[in-house]
Amino acid sequence: MVGAEAREAVEGPLARRERVIHTVTYGYASVWFMPAQARTPRSDWIAAGLNALARGGPEAVRVEPLARELGATKGSFYWHFDGRSALLEALLEDWQQSVVDDVIAQIDAGGGDARDRLRRLFALAGSRRDLPAVELAIRDWARRDTGVARRLKRLDNRRIDYMRSLFAALADDDADAEVRCTLAFALFVAHPLIAADHPGRTRRDVLDLSLAHLLR
Repeated sequence: MVGAEAREAVEGPLARRERVIHTVTYGYASVWFMPAQARTPRSDWIAAGLNALARGGPEAVRVEPLARELGATKGSFYWHFDGRSALLEALLEDWQQSVVDDVIAQIDAGGGDARDRLRRLFALAGSRRDLPAVELAIRDWARRDTGVARRLKRLDNRRIDYMRSLFAALADDDADAEVRCTLAFALFVAHPLIAADHPGRTRRDVLDLSLAHLLR
């Protein structure tokens, strides 16, 4: 171990000692005090971690830089996480919740037929300006980490399965449904990578026209 990893191995156990919740006993009650290190919410660490991941991949997700960015102590980090690997796992879990579980629940809650649900799905995906950078960072990470690759495959299958079930109501047959959901997912993942100009149209115009074509 070298650098930040070596420091984490030494300092992590020391910082974790600060997790203790102190109890002060009075004549009429016991009052529990949470240390100041816990005041930076776990969700803030995850949000900062996802931003770092989007900027520089998993190598950019480090405790000390995140603590400086949040104005927090390392004790705050170790209150919520056992170490850097636990934060990385939490980032993947949060991403799964955000782009799969929450999305499916939100689309289904709106009701309507398959075409209505697909329109809402496309609109929701297009509204998340932060999503493409994190998505691409995780896909790049999966190329170098078999565990992340397995998780990504499971989540991609869930996303495709959901769209397949919706496109089946519009398509002529199973093959047509498969083509539509594959093209829709490819647009979502790859469109941010396309640098070509579209004379007379914006990138958003072309994306909207492409998705409208898939809903015919």
